Amino acid sequence: MPGIPNVRVWGDEFSPVFQNDTIASIQQEKQSGLFKDGDTVSVLAISGGGGDGAFGAGLLCGWTAAGDRPSFKAVTGVSTGALTAPFAFLGPAYDDKLKKVYTTISSNDILKLKSVFSMLRGDSISLSDPLAKLTAEYVDDKMIKDIAAEHAKGRRLYIGTTALDAQRPVVWNMGAIAASGHPDAAALFRKIMIASAAVPVAFPPAYFDVEAGGRRYDEMHVDGGVANQVFLYGPMFDAAKARDDLGLAKPRRKFRAFVLRNTRIKPAWEDMTPLMRKIAPRSVSSLIKAQGVGDIYRIYVSALQDGLDFNLAYIPDAMDTNRSDEFDTHVMTVLFDTGYRLASHGYHWFKQPPGLPGAGTGGDGSHPVRLRPDRTLGQVPQ
Repeated sequence: MPGIPNVRVWGDEFSPVFQNDTIASIQQEKQSGLFKDGDTVSVLAISGGGGDGAFGAGLLCGWTAAGDRPSFKAVTGVSTGALTAPFAFLGPAYDDKLKKVYTTISSNDILKLKSVFSMLRGDSISLSDPLAKLTAEYVDDKMIKDIAAEHAKGRRLYIGTTALDAQRPVVWNMGAIAASGHPDAAALFRKIMIASAAVPVAFPPAYFDVEAGGRRYDEMHVDGGVANQVFLYGPMFDAAKARDDLGLAKPRRKFRAFVLRNTRIKPAWEDMTPLMRKIAPRSVSSLIKAQGVGDIYRIYVSALQDGLDFNLAYIPDAMDTNRSDEFDTHVMTVLFDTGYRLASHGYHWFKQPPGLPGAGTGGDGSHPVRLRPDRTLGQVPQ
């Protein structure tokens, strides 16, 4: 980015920039006293899901009420998760704002439909002006300063978008942007959030002025969920190499990975009408569901490989989340309240992705595998 270097990387390959920044964050921790040897360090990944993001928001607020919500070392967000992530990163002090976002805001507050003529000749069926106004209202200068302060302590906030020209995920270091001191940092911060939530066709793409090889380009970005429904760190980071670079023979901390998947994972039956307007959205939603499960498996494999204790939450299978309006405030309030209730009583985290033999269940309370403080972290129960 012109004037703000080293704040974004490709999300599908190893990145020396990401690697070095992670090592720098550990050095920042030593100065701030954020984490000490022997501490349990938690990271959080928040998925896309549109209005279903109300479930994850409720779960976070309920987790606060339960009294054991950690201060996360890192938070990642995609799509609706990108809108949640800054609030989750800053913790309980921002719970009231997070609840308001997901229980009082309707479709009219997020998008504005274009005229039919503009739809046919444009890049989307709506304008994102209302979402931009909403983002500016909630992600104010104080919030960005608070994120910068936490970044300086060694914590990290990442948001994912999709560079459509390149067909590749891009991961943005939001704390580094907030702390950059660049006069356009706040505007860029909000623009990335909007880009990550810009569902193709429904919302217009976001265009970023970038520099490569001494030339300037306009880069088109859309919803981060086009590339990944949820991500943690993946190929960008090499944990073993980081330990070697830090001179650590073995990890000195225990790590937990929490994944919030803002949807139901179990397939849902629907009697399909043989019409294109029915087949197309059903096919896309099926693709997204399958993609999301694949993303969870990738995080799970990385967690096993690097010794992280894996924890997964998603909307209970028994819930009916169907609605004609994606941002129906009544349904979103029910989703928020469900997430809050489950977490405030001690959420029963799923310890493996769905479909693995012996994976068990969790979030809906049936045959739970509950995370206990005495469990050996990084070890999956058989």
